[in-house]
Amino acid sequence: MYVLAIDTALAACSAAVLDTETDSIVSGDSLLMERGHAETLIPLVEQVMSSAGIDFEHLARIAVTVGPGSFTGLRVGLSAARGFGLTSNRPVVGVTTLAALAAPYLAHDDAVPVVSAIDARHGHVFLQMFGVGGRTLIAPRITSVREAARSVAIGAVRIVGSGANLVADAWPPSEKLPELVDDTPAPDVAWVARLGSVADPEAAEPRPLYLRPPDAKPQDKARIARR
Repeated sequence: MYVLAIDTALAACSAAVLDTETDSIVSGDSLLMERGHAETLIPLVEQVMSSAGIDFEHLARIAVTVGPGSFTGLRVGLSAARGFGLTSNRPVVGVTTLAALAAPYLAHDDAVPVVSAIDARHGHVFLQMFGVGGRTLIAPRITSVREAARSVAIGAVRIVGSGANLVADAWPPSEKLPELVDDTPAPDVAWVARLGSVADPEAAEPRPLYLRPPDAKPQDKARIARR
């Protein structure tokens, strides 16, 4: 079966088509960017689908990253994936950026825990820690960089994500240093596709995982009187 994967949650706009029969990416592209996902995504998906030589009717499902990440980026990807799913009558599943970042390392060797750390700004990171078989050791959360380092410094670990260096720099001096620090800014969309291909549509709903409230809040006071 074919799976279309979309990621606009972090510092990239990515799309790929996975052939699950051969576990190979038929077509894919990823453009690093902080802004402009909305203008880039649809042409990118069209290009990837055309290069793969398939139509939406050939897809078994659509996978999309649900965060944590940029509020704007998440909305772009989720809206597009839901729209594609609705018009093509295909299920849409959500994949977290934290799981997608850790997946290639766990697939290669899950004996050493993997920490996904995404820079959440203002001295905080989005964090999740995975162990053997992808089992969650620390659930997804937003936490200070210092607290993140203290909580994951429990022996041999690997850290991946845009917040990896932040956590490594705050490492407790008495603890063993991480075996690997990879500050990749966004997950490999191929792994978004692989995780999406095996996700349970009933459990992996395409809903945003924010982990914190938006910075912009409605005013509760000093409202302008209506006439």
